[in-house]
Amino acid sequence: MLMIFDERQLRHRPETYFRQGIFIDHPEQPERAVQIRDRLLAEGHALTAPSDHGAAPIEAVHDPAYVAFHQTARAEWEAAISAPGPAVPNYHTSRRLSRPPLGIVGKLGYYATDTACPVTEGSWDAAYWSAQTAIEGAERVMAGTQCIYSLCRPPGHHAYRDASNGFCFFNNAAIAAQHLRRRFGRVAILDIDTHAGQGTQDIFYARGDVFVGSIHRDPAAYPPFFAGYADETGEGEGQGCHLNICLDAEAEDATILAELSGMIDQAEAFGAEALVVSLGFDMAEDDPLSEVRLSSAGFAEAARRLMAMALPTVLVQEGGYLGPSLAENAAIFITAADEAV
Repeated sequence: MLMIFDERQLRHRPETYFRQGIFIDHPEQPERAVQIRDRLLAEGHALTAPSDHGAAPIEAVHDPAYVAFHQTARAEWEAAISAPGPAVPNYHTSRRLSRPPLGIVGKLGYYATDTACPVTEGSWDAAYWSAQTAIEGAERVMAGTQCIYSLCRPPGHHAYRDASNGFCFFNNAAIAAQHLRRRFGRVAILDIDTHAGQGTQDIFYARGDVFVGSIHRDPAAYPPFFAGYADETGEGEGQGCHLNICLDAEAEDATILAELSGMIDQAEAFGAEALVVSLGFDMAEDDPLSEVRLSSAGFAEAARRLMAMALPTVLVQEGGYLGPSLAENAAIFITAADEAV
């Protein structure tokens, strides 16, 4: 299978992450993508770089002011703040009765919902080219490729229209789906990451042309906490176009795969003509951030069931952190998908 990736995606290098009362090494490291890329190359999968499709496909999903903010945020931070290190917000807004401020400290809080997306010297390059990687995948699928793998890093499915969240700056899966709408009338996004794709849900929540399904750990006591619940099914034209499947801790292959099949059934009933898979290898039993237990064989079976939908498909990389099986599971999933196309 053809893999799309750009070396500039490695330039975002966050150092620490404040989690559950302590600072830890930031889990979203460039080595995630390096391990996956190198393993897939060793398995014989081809690699190409994305073209630059510009900011317009990103702005079709995200507020242009939010996109512009990230383009200049690091330079503004360095000009205004003498302290070294990443730009991390310490103020946040709920958006109620609030407006974009002028100063960088306020803007960081306005355009972020948490502290998981520090703005480093290379963050813009990495986020921009991660989005271009997703757009390139959609372009090639619209041109006739049946299935392609966009190795997006940083990930994207937590990002809102105008705010970062959970390691995600631009919502790559949403950008790919919106781009696919240029050719296909109805598109499905199926998210199989251990964390709910609540940013993707929020972007399409009132739309009836994109089905969003997400299978993930129950957010009642697990990130993203505030969305991704089973009773969130869309509103207005989007009513019934959203499906959240919440898993208990320690859920294993049989449960996860049965729920995945149900999600596939609903996407097919929706009439999807093209598919975006938000692909999270952090569902693995040994992933450092996971509480569910999908095995390597489970990833292979998930790939086969998704490919059985026989839809033009963009696989968009989401989570999957530096656990022992990361590269192995990526190779198993992509190879199984490739063989099933």
